[in-house]
Order: sequence, then structure tokens, then C-alpha cells
Amino acid sequence: MQRAPITKPGYIALQKELERYEREERPKVIKAIAEARGHGDVSENAELDAAREKQALVEGMIQSFKQKLADSEIIDISDIDGERVVFGVWVIIENIDTGERDRYQLVGPYESDVPNRRISVTSPIGKALVGKTIGDEVRVQTPGGVREFQIVEISA
Repeated sequence: MQRAPITKPGYIALQKELERYEREERPKVIKAIAEARGHGDVSENAELDAAREKQALVEGMIQSFKQKLADSEIIDISDIDGERVVFGVWVIIENIDTGERDRYQLVGPYESDVPNRRISVTSPIGKALVGKTIGDEVRVQTPGGVREFQIVEISA
């Protein structure tokens, strides 16, 4: 399997979420199951069923975090020069049709967070931007149709 790029802060955030699920969420679920069992008949115990469902969800999340951490490769972004769009840079792009500008950081798929302006290098826009320089124009196929952008600024 191909390794997923990730920044060091992104890797640390995944580790913290894994620890939170293992140290907080898992014990809460175990306690809820024990309490539900204490209510008697387990064959028709809705609380127990709900707690078991929650347990499956929590264990699934723990496994997901472990897999993401195992698949991740930390990329050092401390020496980025800002000449080209590469993993870890911040880029300002301008929509050629509307003139609207947006600023994004290119990150790995496990740390993308569009509301916080962090997009994956594997996304359609991320793929189109990688390797480009200031002034370059890119065409991106989006769910809403083809959009054209110009790269206005690149910074580390």
C-alpha cells in the first residue's frame, strides 16, 4: 500500500485522537456496558444493545486511527522554499471567472480539513496545483463543472 503524506502536527493530532479514544471513550463504553448488564435481563435490554453498538463504533475508530498512523509518512516541511506548489505550502488561488481568492494549505488525506482551509494533495484541486508556480493557471474538474484558477501566491 502507498504511504500517505502527513505533516508532523497532523501525525501528532492523530496520535492524540487515538489516545483519547483508548483512554476516555473505551472506558466510558465499558462502564456503560457494565451498568446496562446490571439492569437485569440481557435478552431485551435496549441500554445494553446501545452500549454494544457504541463499543463497536469506538473500537472501529481506534482501529481506523491505528491504520492511518501506520499508513502515514511524516514529511518535513521546514525547508520549503515557496517557489513551487508542493506538499505543506500555503497557496492563494484566484478563480479566473469570478476573481474570488482562496487560501489553502496542501496536506495529506488524513489531515485535510476544508473548513480550516487545508486540502489534500490527492484531491482534484490539490493534484492540479502540485508542481505549479506563481502565475500558472490550472483547470480543475469539480462536481460543479470545470473551474479555472490562477496561482497568486505560494508561502511556506
